[in-house]
Amino acid sequence: MQYPIYFYIPKSCWPETIPEDVDRHWDMFIVGPYNWTLQTYCRLKSYGFGCELVDRMPSKGIVFTHRDYLDDGFQPSSHLLLVCLQADRFPHPYAQIHIVQNPKQVVTRSNKFGSKYFLPHWPQPGLIPRDPNRGDRFENLGYFGVEKQLAPELLEPSYQEKLNQLGLKNCTINTEHTNQQYRWNDYSQIDLFVAVRSFRKREEYLRKPATKLYGAWHAGVPAILGYESAYRAERQSELDYIEVASVKELLTAIERLRDDLPWRKAIIENGKQRAKETEPTHLTERWIEAIETVAIPMYEAWCSESESARQQFFKNNYLTLIQNKIERSAKEISSKAGNLIQRLKIS
Repeated sequence: MQYPIYFYIPKSCWPETIPEDVDRHWDMFIVGPYNWTLQTYCRLKSYGFGCELVDRMPSKGIVFTHRDYLDDGFQPSSHLLLVCLQADRFPHPYAQIHIVQNPKQVVTRSNKFGSKYFLPHWPQPGLIPRDPNRGDRFENLGYFGVEKQLAPELLEPSYQEKLNQLGLKNCTINTEHTNQQYRWNDYSQIDLFVAVRSFRKREEYLRKPATKLYGAWHAGVPAILGYESAYRAERQSELDYIEVASVKELLTAIERLRDDLPWRKAIIENGKQRAKETEPTHLTERWIEAIETVAIPMYEAWCSESESARQQFFKNNYLTLIQNKIERSAKEISSKAGNLIQRLKIS
């Protein structure tokens, strides 16, 4: 039986247009919540899968929505299955299902409600791959993302000087800029992709996806990345990407890529093969499979559950709400303390 499937975006965040072609309107999807809600809806709709985009929370059915669009206290009714698209946020305390972007986040509950399921993040829509006319040139190092999420060492002038000595130009595209001159989908002139948040291995970035790795594969360029759980979960061989834990290792890897052309070509060819796993059509089919084999059976189970059992689920998860608020407060206090210490050092 087909149940109503919704993607919810509140009126306050409703897009100006609903794109018929996601790849042609790639610039809409720099907004994170749109990637999970609007893009998924458009991809499924184009595939012919029955679903609806709404600006009001339905009273019944299966609803997919981004964590940013949900109040902490919202509790689904007896005929509403809430599928929270968690992204890199805290989980919603009362969602019966979470879709996560890192397989390390997966949690299976004994009673099923509150489980977390992994689906890969969509690759960059409308991505322009490296221009094949560049041949074997190795000149432009690219980074597409928020600049403040780069390791501080990679923003130092000394790092740029070392790149210059290796014959490389650093082409950082800061995706916080919305001006059209910043084409964060354009890898046509990029010969190498580097993205390292930190050179420390203490942080696995459990809520972060492997999107940057997918981008490099689809663009046809080798990737040098930091120690992150999402990347490691995708790794099947040493040709998938190069992992580094220091600036020295990074520069050594760059030099080898520059000088060892067969190795560089092997990495690029391997990436093209791995890119097939995250082609939009393939991911759309994975979404449909998840809806049919996970969400619909869960919806049926929720609707047939007793009212007392549903209330017990909410009560049990109330602790999650409190815990998330404590963690957020601690993070804010730590951030403010760090900024204060930094200002004191400067003064």
